[in-house]
Amino acid sequence: MATLPVKTELPLSGLVKCLVNDGFLTEPVARKHIQDALKDKIPLVSYLVAKKVVDSQTIASHASLEFGLPLLDLNSVDLSLIPITLVSEKLIEYHHVLPLFKRGNKLFIAVSDPANSGALAEIKFNSRMNTEAILVEEDKLAKAIEKALEAADTTMSDLDDDLVNLEVSDEDGGDDQAISATSDADEAPIVKYINKVLLDAIKKGVSDLHFEPYEKIFRIRFRGDGMLYEYARPPQALSGRMVSRLKVMSRLDIAERRVPQDGRIKLKISKTKAIDFRVNSCPTLFGEKVVMRILDPSSAQVGIEKLGFEPAQQKLFEEAIERPYGMVLVTGPTGSGKTVSLYTGLNIINTIDRNISTAEDPVEITVEGINQVNVNPKAGLTFASALKAFLRQDPDVIMIGEIRDLETASIAVKAAQTGHMVLSTLHTNDAPQTINRLMQMGIEPFNIVSAVNLVMAQRLTRRLCPHCKVKANFPEAYLLKYGFTAEEIPNLVIYEPGPGGCEQCTLGYKGRVGVYQVMPMTDGIRALILRGGNAMELAAVAKQEGVNDLRTSGMLKVRQGITTIAEVDRVTEE
Repeated sequence: MATLPVKTELPLSGLVKCLVNDGFLTEPVARKHIQDALKDKIPLVSYLVAKKVVDSQTIASHASLEFGLPLLDLNSVDLSLIPITLVSEKLIEYHHVLPLFKRGNKLFIAVSDPANSGALAEIKFNSRMNTEAILVEEDKLAKAIEKALEAADTTMSDLDDDLVNLEVSDEDGGDDQAISATSDADEAPIVKYINKVLLDAIKKGVSDLHFEPYEKIFRIRFRGDGMLYEYARPPQALSGRMVSRLKVMSRLDIAERRVPQDGRIKLKISKTKAIDFRVNSCPTLFGEKVVMRILDPSSAQVGIEKLGFEPAQQKLFEEAIERPYGMVLVTGPTGSGKTVSLYTGLNIINTIDRNISTAEDPVEITVEGINQVNVNPKAGLTFASALKAFLRQDPDVIMIGEIRDLETASIAVKAAQTGHMVLSTLHTNDAPQTINRLMQMGIEPFNIVSAVNLVMAQRLTRRLCPHCKVKANFPEAYLLKYGFTAEEIPNLVIYEPGPGGCEQCTLGYKGRVGVYQVMPMTDGIRALILRGGNAMELAAVAKQEGVNDLRTSGMLKVRQGITTIAEVDRVTEE
């Protein structure tokens, strides 16, 4: 009787054999990791580092000795200079490699596993160049690949490709119009420079761009984390041509320079990604100033836990918006994050069983599942008329961009009283003043107490950079002045921005966080409103009932090491 052949396992080879021989892995464990890496469809070295089986520095140093290759520190390489276009994105991601530089007909490739000869062979075949491996650490390679591919997706050279256009969306809902990124030969440098400015703004994460003509200079400023700073000073003689280019892109009338104009740009930066800009031109003494707002739909997807609410405040807000009817009002100055807070709330209650409609001027964040209307006063589409239309369309939730007049306020209050959830904003300094503003508009106190569920005031303060913040030393008298108690001061740890900041931030700050005053309509507050109490009296009662004002909420963020006393002082008022 013939015996069946015994199945034998293939011997280990390459880098994994070195790790087994040096005692970092046992043979059975190594074979299991090989199988798991194949199952996850990722390179073995990436798997070992990701699972923290062996650290990347150990793997790199052993591979360098075993294969006789020099070890390069990727942190010393300027990724903006690498020839990323010589190797397709598909090959870079599949083989987990990165082209570093070219010498003649030889392409040097960064690898974390030098035993992967198949990668070099395939790149050689596709690029038609000789290839040579350069050993790097796996964790640094993964980060470099991510940065290089992201940069390649928005590089200026891509804008010369016919596949990438600047698209201008018609505000009235017309078809998108594509404008070529390269105009006639005379304007090509202006076109490329404007494209570079817009792409830099997107990469830096700024919210606004200002193009400002003066008598002797032309200045471009960016607003990042709520603060304006100068980006560039192009030649003043080119200011008119740059403004004209922006107006063409925004579908504005370039011949009309005497009145303000509004427009919109859709910048298509890759085949799958587009960014919208809201554009306004305004005539000044030395030419037209253009301000562009970057409209980022992802800002409403950050999640309520990242906005900056204290746990008790978040609970009050969530309970208020989940109620079947009533009104939630958010107040604060322009640029304080009111729209993001409201849309974060709308995303929570945006379910298949709710009919949600919004009226805004203009719509800045588009969300699937929400019926959004751009108000157009010239055409007769006002907040009040949109609100009347919503009430005939079986609404569950209504969001009004801003309550500006008695008619809008009256319809909103009646909607809240008749079984609808209404969310809106006002421009007041804090929550108690919002109640007084409604009274001044002509809303009766008894209607306010029956309609309003919650009033929330907010500000945005810059976050300290976690990489470079340093401990601050302030005199006790200074801390007492800002509401810190004598008992807590000895153990108090407060931070300030590191001198000059670091590579990860701007002058010691990175990103922003909300500071909130969340005032629910309690029995005590309702009673005071019915008696006609003023804002100071409302603030005193709210404080007695445990509602933190903006300054107190801000100082909690200081205690938590999130921001600084100076930032809270800047955005709050007393």
